[in-house]
Amino acid sequence: MNCSAEKASRKWSDGAFRRARPAMVTVAVAALWLGMQVGSAEAARRHAVFPWDDLFGVRPHRPHATVRRAAVPLPKPRPAEAPAAADAKQPASETPAAAGSTRPAEAAKPAEAKPAEAKPAETKPAETRPATTAAPQLSACRQALTEAIAIAPSIPDIHGAGGCGGEDLVRLEAIVLPDQHKVTVTPAAILRCKMAAAIADWVRSDIAPLAQESGSAITGLDNFDSFECRGRNRVAGAPLSEHGRANALDVRAFRLASGKSISLTDRNVPRALRETVLHSACARFSTVLGPGSDWYHEDHIHLDLMERHNNYRICQWNVYDPLPQVAPLLPAERPEEAPPREVAKKDDEAKGKKENGE
Repeated sequence: MNCSAEKASRKWSDGAFRRARPAMVTVAVAALWLGMQVGSAEAARRHAVFPWDDLFGVRPHRPHATVRRAAVPLPKPRPAEAPAAADAKQPASETPAAAGSTRPAEAAKPAEAKPAEAKPAETKPAETRPATTAAPQLSACRQALTEAIAIAPSIPDIHGAGGCGGEDLVRLEAIVLPDQHKVTVTPAAILRCKMAAAIADWVRSDIAPLAQESGSAITGLDNFDSFECRGRNRVAGAPLSEHGRANALDVRAFRLASGKSISLTDRNVPRALRETVLHSACARFSTVLGPGSDWYHEDHIHLDLMERHNNYRICQWNVYDPLPQVAPLLPAERPEEAPPREVAKKDDEAKGKKENGE
């Protein structure tokens, strides 16, 4: 290769460098401008806000832009053809009809012809009333057991241990007879409504007429026991008694207006009277226990409405005969065929010797 200075001067002349200088300046300016744009973008990425910047408090502070106040426009002046302020307050019905109105008939009507608009009623604040609890629904028994039949106010339900107590309970204080006389229950009996109704019907229908036949009126019922949370016959560990369910009543006697008392277990009471009470009680109650059933019921009569399988009933009450009025005080006379007393004495001595082995 022949690279001499002379040939180089011919190949790269000074004029060529002069022509290329403006182009180089332009390229340099363009490169500088691009570098500034790239730096701005990089800075913007570097200061980008991420969703968790507010969480950790690393959000960079940005200066707020200057708020420019906009010029508030003033209202336009009131036009000359606008109605006066006093005329604007008048209702539309009193203003004259505009020229060229399409409904002249309505404009010609007087103002009095239009019905007055109803003013809305003034709403008073609602009065706050205390919430009232609904009354409990009365049972059919409670509705039937009125004061014309018995004085038996309702009492709250009882829910005791071991199933004691019950619902629809009453306190039977007296039984009202058809002639308005009252039979006082002493003391007042705590019973279920159905049991109280059965007792009242029994006294009104059976016992009161029976007392009238005996020559007096019934005035009281001797309550030996009603509601009591206990086992049967008060035996520890025994099944719950119907007394514990307020479903039983122990009756000892009936009091009469004459002052006498009819004890249902007294042998001195006429047998026919006691048998009549027995049959009436066994026909109305599912359980009747009296003398002869066990030694727990020798001095009173137990009545209850216990429900059993196949409507099984128990009626155990022995009506004993009256005791003899006069007991024999002297022994019977010695029969004539008896041996003489001396012979009998010798026989007794011989018998004694044999027993002693003599």
